[in-house]
Amino acid sequence: MKTLTSEKLKLRKLTIKDTKFIVELLNDPDFLKYIGDRGVKNEQDAITYIQQGPQSMYQQYGFGLLLVESVSLKRPIGLCGVLKRAELDHPDLGFAFLPQYRERGLALEAAKLVLVDAYERQVVQKVLGITSVDNLKSINLLEKLGFNYKGLIRLKDDLEEVKLFELTQT
Repeated sequence: MKTLTSEKLKLRKLTIKDTKFIVELLNDPDFLKYIGDRGVKNEQDAITYIQQGPQSMYQQYGFGLLLVESVSLKRPIGLCGVLKRAELDHPDLGFAFLPQYRERGLALEAAKLVLVDAYERQVVQKVLGITSVDNLKSINLLEKLGFNYKGLIRLKDDLEEVKLFELTQT
């Protein structure tokens, strides 16, 4: 996996140097509400999360969540990437940004970089998107990217259904 760049953003693999940012993002109230509690409460938890999540996926699949940095600010602002969940037949697009960087088009820009890279490297043929039924901002983002709504599903161990979207390379 290479670093992905645009005029505004730089997307790169997560490292254990990113622990403070991971603790901040994964404890954001909207992250907890729409994505869920990942049990990351301190930097040691963040190291475990990075190693067992994104870094493991990089090695196993050649893709995973990437750190999104603002080029102008030279600081992390979010996560975006393709990930593989055992309960889904295809990889799905994941994204989360700190509150002050939402609704600026940055998640859309990051997602486009991720999707183009995944299709160009042929690590995916189809990408799914899942979102809480009431997460209108994420639903809108998936629709802007060309994802089609497929229906409601229940992921393993989740009490609530989520909306499933699909994007097939044409």
